[in-house]
Amino acid sequence: GEDITIKELAEAIKEVVGYTGEIIFDTERPDGAPRKLLDVSKINNLGWKHVTPLQTGISITYTFYLNEISSGKLREV
Repeated sequence: GEDITIKELAEAIKEVVGYTGEIIFDTERPDGAPRKLLDVSKINNLGWKHVTPLQTGISITYTFYLNEISSGKLREV
């Protein structure tokens, strides 16, 4: 339910994974719909509210991924 740009999301992922390179966007390509915001009003009306901030969720997911790789359950891509 919170608006975030693709660039902001990429920067958040970059920070979590420790990537120090540059993120390059192809400005010659269309950037799609101007807004991609999920409407969470129905689930909120049922009493559900998120408790994990996006940055934390990215970090948890990345840690899970690293653990799966190190355990041999996944192959690196």
